[in-house]
Amino acid sequence: MVKKGTWVLVKKVVLLPEERPLTLPKDTLKTPLLMWIKGHLLEDASLGNQVQIKTLTGRLEQGELIEVQPTYRHDFGDFVPELQIIDNLVKAELFGGETSE
Repeated sequence: MVKKGTWVLVKKVVLLPEERPLTLPKDTLKTPLLMWIKGHLLEDASLGNQVQIKTLTGRLEQGELIEVQPTYRHDFGDFVPELQIIDNLVKAELFGGETSE
């Protein structure tokens, strides 16, 4: 049970597939448009429940409770050896000297 006032992440369906514009790519047309919103839970709930939250800007939003106390998780992806080669070539071109290959 997640207690009222807890910082949470909810998922909200903004547009169903049939509501999306026909100008989108076919693969995109098959999926709903989703929005993820963080805020404080207004009532006790369990993961997966439809809940209402209040965001830091004071907006009231509803959605499926999917995470408790969410954190930022981002990176620049896996190491790509080819990018290191390109980096060395560009630096050699811009600043002179040999590449480190």
